[in-house]
Amino acid sequence: MGDAFGGIFGLLILLLDIWAIISIIRSDSTSGKKVLWVLLIVLLPVLGLIIWGIMGPRGNRPDSRGPYR
Repeated sequence: MGDAFGGIFGLLILLLDIWAIISIIRSDSTSGKKVLWVLLIVLLPVLGLIIWGIMGPRGNRPDSRGPYR
């Protein structure tokens, strides 16, 4: 039972990290800040995700393809 919970927790962290990295890339921050945030999340997945959630840039740039895909 513990292995299944660990696997689900790991998968959840991976999905949240991918979502955070996409959000960082889509943000209006400078390239240098984006690189530092992505490195923080890649090197420290759980802690980096928490820090990004509190202080990090959000992906607020609209999609260039328009509202309908």
